[in-house]
Amino acid sequence: MTEFQNIQLEIDERGVASLWLNRPDKNNAFNAQTIAELIRALDLVADDAKVRLLVLRGRGKHFCGGADLAWMQEAVKLDYQGNLADAQQLAELLNNLHLLKKPTLAVVQGAAFGGGVGLVACCDMALGSEQAQFCLSEVRIGLIPATIGPFVTKAIGQRAATRYALTAERFGGQRARELGLLDECYAAEELDEKVEAWIANLLNNSPAALVACKALFQEIGAGELSPNLRRYTEAAIARIRISPEGQEGLHAFLEKRKPAWQN
Repeated sequence: MTEFQNIQLEIDERGVASLWLNRPDKNNAFNAQTIAELIRALDLVADDAKVRLLVLRGRGKHFCGGADLAWMQEAVKLDYQGNLADAQQLAELLNNLHLLKKPTLAVVQGAAFGGGVGLVACCDMALGSEQAQFCLSEVRIGLIPATIGPFVTKAIGQRAATRYALTAERFGGQRARELGLLDECYAAEELDEKVEAWIANLLNNSPAALVACKALFQEIGAGELSPNLRRYTEAAIARIRISPEGQEGLHAFLEKRKPAWQN
């Protein structure tokens, strides 16, 4: 397995990949190296046939405190092209996480500020503690949440995204759940137990069907009906029905037994 300095990638015997932001002394803040390592880690996860799902977490007290101070000090010296290259790297990370073919689950404790909110928004599902704190803080220092903006908007809607980007208000775990940024919100002492329950539930499902289902809903998008979308859905269900796991699942259901992926 590739060695990293700012992150950790662990893949267990179940096929669960845990991707940890691992700079707890810096509140898991972003810098260029962290972004590059995350991109490499996502490539490894994408290419590993054993991986069934990805769990994105942060070591220590906070999920992600946003941009690293030292990195920001370096960015002050960059010209337009240098800043553009930085932005393109972050956008690449966000896009790769969003488009990862396997299911993704973010787990948030403590702070998720700036780009940390973007990481959560890019995942298919997200859990958090009631004590978690979220903030699109960029305007406080004269910046904007640009590369994360499309993903945050997809997660919570344009009006709410605009409000929190303009006000830089902090909001907690319960509010994040109301907005749709978190799927569920738990007491801090229950969070790890609940995460394991979510993982166990996902592992009950066909790995191939999870990949196909994620691709289906990315294609569906906002759900606008069209002839092309109808044809896509017709072909998608036909393909999965004749696939090995589709056949195994149907036979297992009819024979009243567990499918192979649950054994």
